[in-house]
Amino acid sequence: MAESFLRLRSVSKRFGELAALADVDLELGSNELLVVLGRTGAGKTTLLRTIAGLEEPSSGSIEMAGQNALALSPAERDVALVFQNFSLYPDWSVRKNMEFPLRAPGRSLAESAIRERVEWAAALLKISHLLERRATRLSGGEMQRVAIGRAIVRRPKLFLMDEPLTNLDAKLREALRVELVSLRREIGAPMIYVTHDQAEALSMGDRIVVLSKGRVLQTGTPETIYRVPSSPEVARLVGQPRINLLALQLRGGTWTTKGGLPILPRNAAHPESNMILGVRPEHIQFEASGDAPAKVELVENTGPAQVAVFNWGGERLHALVAKGVPLHVGATVFPHLDLARASIWPDEPPQV
Repeated sequence: MAESFLRLRSVSKRFGELAALADVDLELGSNELLVVLGRTGAGKTTLLRTIAGLEEPSSGSIEMAGQNALALSPAERDVALVFQNFSLYPDWSVRKNMEFPLRAPGRSLAESAIRERVEWAAALLKISHLLERRATRLSGGEMQRVAIGRAIVRRPKLFLMDEPLTNLDAKLREALRVELVSLRREIGAPMIYVTHDQAEALSMGDRIVVLSKGRVLQTGTPETIYRVPSSPEVARLVGQPRINLLALQLRGGTWTTKGGLPILPRNAAHPESNMILGVRPEHIQFEASGDAPAKVELVENTGPAQVAVFNWGGERLHALVAKGVPLHVGATVFPHLDLARASIWPDEPPQV
């Protein structure tokens, strides 16, 4: 990671009895796009608001550009926060909406500088032709571009994006996330982007922070988060179709499923009495023969591939199979798990 711009150490935030953030450690490089991935209620928005200074942490420290950010007001932190709701002034033109932050009290930009910044941002976002159009006449994608433009005209030190593409249709989301990554690189400012969408996280982030119930479960590159998840919870958050999870028990010298299906021999590296084995659907192949047959229950066409849902010794699993492999409901198949690419975790009781 490049030189650090932002550091959070043991940051917690409580709302009464609710712990929205719990001992969060986070670091952001000076030219990095960091994605925070988590389900609804994970604490993602609270994290952004705390960094921006809109919430005060209950404990912990935040350092920004070498300064104690907790001693700075939100304005002094110079952060641009973009939400999923566009929040444009409907009766104003695009130009006037984008000019608004540059005319805030305390700013003394010349009219020529305001015009230059707005036109620069509009060109980057490909909305120059919309500058004189009223916000009520914009599509959802155009409104979000204007909202992002209103943030970048300020040229802040840090961008915080709170699921800005959630309200758009899938095709537009895909196009805009590519543009947003390119835009951030061109501007050269660090960005934290929060999302519940694993496709956004894997495709956009230089690194990913996985957040759950206010706690950081894992931080790493998209490749690491996908290939070497630290827990079943992290593994379930990334990958489509979702990872297959098998509860294993040690019976004699073999790890088996609860139904008695042998999976792998005992290994001194995994001495636990019970384990969870995680295998991605693309790491399951069907062979011509074998000792443990399975029955195909469903075949889903995904375009370039097909997903086979099959019952194997009482376990319902998914395999991602090449389009040319002949499959049909009721077919007998012989699954082979690529255990070299599997993940193994201790089967710990759930926390109450």
